Amino acid sequence: MRICDILDQKKRGHALSREEIRFFVDGFTRGDIADYQASALCMAVCINGMTPEECADLTEAMANSGDLVDLSSLPHTADKHSTGGVGDLTSLIVAPLAASMGLSVAKMSGRGLGHTGGTVDKLASIPGYRVSLSEEELLAQVKRVGVAVVGTTANLAPADKKLYALRDVTATVDSVPLIASSVMSKKLAAGAESIVLDVKYGSGAFMKTADDARLLARTMNDIGHAHGRRMAAFVTSMEFPLAPQIGNTLEVEEAVKILRGGDAPGWGIRTVAVRLAAEMVTLSLGTPREEALREAEEHLRDGRAYAKFLEWIAAQGVDVSYIEENRFERASAVRQIPAWTDGYFTAANTEKIGLASCLCGAGRMKKEDDPDLSAGLILHAAPNARVDRGQPLATLYAADEQKLDAGEEMLREALFFTDEPAAEIPLIADVIR
Repeated sequence: MRICDILDQKKRGHALSREEIRFFVDGFTRGDIADYQASALCMAVCINGMTPEECADLTEAMANSGDLVDLSSLPHTADKHSTGGVGDLTSLIVAPLAASMGLSVAKMSGRGLGHTGGTVDKLASIPGYRVSLSEEELLAQVKRVGVAVVGTTANLAPADKKLYALRDVTATVDSVPLIASSVMSKKLAAGAESIVLDVKYGSGAFMKTADDARLLARTMNDIGHAHGRRMAAFVTSMEFPLAPQIGNTLEVEEAVKILRGGDAPGWGIRTVAVRLAAEMVTLSLGTPREEALREAEEHLRDGRAYAKFLEWIAAQGVDVSYIEENRFERASAVRQIPAWTDGYFTAANTEKIGLASCLCGAGRMKKEDDPDLSAGLILHAAPNARVDRGQPLATLYAADEQKLDAGEEMLREALFFTDEPAAEIPLIADVIR
């Protein structure tokens, strides 16, 4: 078997066999197949697509290119994945909420890049939190507590890491088969029996339309089903941020508020978190959906989810008095932005809102950047809310005035106001099972 023959097959739009895909992934991972040959295959896939069978085979080969986490000793294992957004702190709520309802949540999460935040950065903003555990420590903690959340290991789907680095510089990131196999290779390697996906669309998401997000959701669901996983995918809006507080410590603060039974009126964070956790319970335990939703709401109201959150972070090294006493740190330079007009907050460029937080110091514009975990911004007007000129619209937090200037300039480009309220954008556009 030769890589040139495989490239020619895909160039002509033919489906590759399982053996051909495994030959490519194994050879590329070992270094026997050159970067330029792998780039050529990515471009052929980007142009000609892949069949469902090819997607499943590519995902399996990438998952098997490194470590596979064995969760078979744990009952009712479930995982959740978001395709990324702004103010998307759902994992901080969903993980302890699902665990409080009897699931085993052994979750591997990533760091933020560009306008999207990462769960590991948010957790790292809590003093003492250990983002790395050995597999033995991970399993022992989930057996004891029900939940552990860590960063992905270097050898989890290494083929995907190598391939993504090429896609990022060869204009082949936006291929649904390659996106789906990238996400699902890590989810399969992480070992959970049930997987719930949150596939974003809109101005703050990678997929800009609900139809594109549906296609990606169906593709990932099909891959999971082909490998014996219980799957569901929510297609959710990222036309506005999911929560008003954007930035690592700020998002932990927001999550704690909701876990204590609070809410963020007008924002979608609580609704999406409850729906995702309830779906995990339905897939794993067979609980009817309406019953699972009622149970999730109860666990937020009566404190069981919050108690599980404290138990979880204590197990990973945190002195919970930091949370209990609300000792959240915010960056020292602060600026309040007043509304510059009267009207309704009817639209946003959510990507630019995320970039405004990054410019304040909260994120990474390239992988090597070291984010300021105490930086970010708070929006004081909810989507479609009425604002009056001069009222507080946003507060920015950064290390210095220069970063505040950059963040403010970007934020002013991102918020739009009209004389009349707009039609409400559905928060959850679809659920695909």
